[in-house]
Amino acid sequence: MPVPTRCAWCGDDPLYVAYHDEEWGCPEHDDRKLFEMLILEGAQAGLSWITILRKRDGYRRAFHGFDPVKVAAMDDGDVERLMQDTGIVRNRLKIQSAIRNAKVFLQMQQQHGSFADWLWGHVDGRPILRRRDDERVLASTELSDRISKALKKAGMNFVGSTVIYAYLQACGVVNDHMSACFRHPDRG
Repeated sequence: MPVPTRCAWCGDDPLYVAYHDEEWGCPEHDDRKLFEMLILEGAQAGLSWITILRKRDGYRRAFHGFDPVKVAAMDDGDVERLMQDTGIVRNRLKIQSAIRNAKVFLQMQQQHGSFADWLWGHVDGRPILRRRDDERVLASTELSDRISKALKKAGMNFVGSTVIYAYLQACGVVNDHMSACFRHPDRG
């Protein structure tokens, strides 16, 4: 059986390949999954994505299965405990950010019915489909700039435009698969 053509960034690491094939670029509307990816993308800032993928189970355990209600209730004692947890990136600011962002996430859910409604409202509920023939991936766009600014204004941190563009790609708000990739919608 021939190996399908994939986006070059995922290489051949089985964890990366599975993430590329099963998650990246797939439209996500579940608030808990959207919260998970927000926490993971923030944790990734300054690191490689494979580092975060390898620690994903540790993050699930440390952050209560990404339940934003439970994460929002975490306190300084939890931060200190997580600073000793080798299953996650032990960065105090990123841990505190996850808790802070959970609180803002819950406020946004209340204000907008769901975080998904708010997020997908930026693209009228339809993924942006990029058609690209080269391996260059954008770091940010006008859309990621706008969403980043709104999240920061709401009180979140570790949500700069580059982090948010990666988040939009991960959650399928932007489909950035290369045109030749078997996961690109034009290939299906």
